Amino acid sequence: MHTNALPPGLEKATVIPRDEHSVSRRHISENALSVLRKLDDAGYQGYLVGGGVRDLLLGKRPKDFDIATDATPEELRSLFRNSRIIGRRFKIVHLRYGREIIEATTFRAPHDVNVELGENSSRRGIRHLDSAHSTAGMILRDNVYGNVDEDALRRDFTVNALYYTTTNFSILDFSTGMQDLKNRKIRMIGDPEARYKEDPVRMLRALRFSAKLDFDIEEKTLAPINELAYLLESISPARLFDETIKLLASGQAEATWELLRKYQPGNYLFAPTLRALLTPFRGREQAAELLQLALRNTDNRLADGKSVTPAFLYAALLWPVIQLKLALHPLPKLNPGQQLNAAANSAIAEQLTYTSIPKRFTQVSKEIWELQARLEQRNRRAVEGVFEHPRFRAAYDFLLLREEGGENLGGIGAWWTEFQEAGEDEREALLDQLPREQRPRRKTRRRKPQS
Repeated sequence: MHTNALPPGLEKATVIPRDEHSVSRRHISENALSVLRKLDDAGYQGYLVGGGVRDLLLGKRPKDFDIATDATPEELRSLFRNSRIIGRRFKIVHLRYGREIIEATTFRAPHDVNVELGENSSRRGIRHLDSAHSTAGMILRDNVYGNVDEDALRRDFTVNALYYTTTNFSILDFSTGMQDLKNRKIRMIGDPEARYKEDPVRMLRALRFSAKLDFDIEEKTLAPINELAYLLESISPARLFDETIKLLASGQAEATWELLRKYQPGNYLFAPTLRALLTPFRGREQAAELLQLALRNTDNRLADGKSVTPAFLYAALLWPVIQLKLALHPLPKLNPGQQLNAAANSAIAEQLTYTSIPKRFTQVSKEIWELQARLEQRNRRAVEGVFEHPRFRAAYDFLLLREEGGENLGGIGAWWTEFQEAGEDEREALLDQLPREQRPRRKTRRRKPQS
């Protein structure tokens, strides 16, 4: 039921009224507004929070909208028929509206420092707990609920801890979020070292937001990152894969990559590639340039509203590793195709010791690499075979990046471009100009005369 009393925690907020900020309901998802109205009608608090508010204040179009509320996950589940509770370590609720998912979280309270578990504690052993952390400080369970002001201080960065309410269309700031937005600063809420120990992925988020928003990382927030980067070893490979995709598919892959090369967390995600780029070998400059071009191409595609695939990203990221292996560890008993396949398998296996990569992506990456040699072959049978391959377009794009990166491939990229743009008769004429494949003659054994 509604009362005139101020909900607990709101008295600690700096309130920015509607006429002093730029957020408009016109730019907010109608589904998110509907969730906020339904929460309010049911007597719950509900706020738009996080990146959605931040991006609206920066004049950007948010990719998604998150909501914070005092309703528990179970209460949300009862209120919304289209909801689903996910996660154990940190329960959240997904509200599905067609293709759009609104993420709702219950206000978090300060973590219970008294519940400490050893590094080898089983999931079963912490299943009954709402709050727990490891001896190293990492949060293992975080389902203690509190007030809105407590929730704000549990968030990572000040610019992500701004709350928008449809009650009076004001913004609530419980830290220095508005000032840091104005100064273009990424600042950790609380003690950065302690917060990184709670969740080491926050170091990657600091780098990602710095690149994505073109903000500087505040000095105290930046200082522990190199020293604590080793904590990323405690994060599951699957979660690290998810984070790498966020890093490189946020629209600022090129800028993000420079930060990963500059700071130590990059060595816990892409060590094989970073080592290859520092090792002298023939073709290193071309491989490095291809990677840079691929990252730039990813940014351009996202800016144009096009999709990107992790398979192509990893094909580019691991290309320097493959070229290093081919240059320094040749396998002369194998033909070129077999050598490439062996180097590719070795590069993928090495990367998998840092982050997982789903097989559906590594398989496509391998096909892109394998098709490079077939694209370079100048005979009718090879051209017809590769042109019908389902990965032709991705392999062709990769070939163009190789040439643009400085590899001399005899102009084969231009030939393939002409072939694709030609009509059926013109294609046939281009194929007629190619030599037919010379198949090796089979040796016939002489039969010994019967005695």
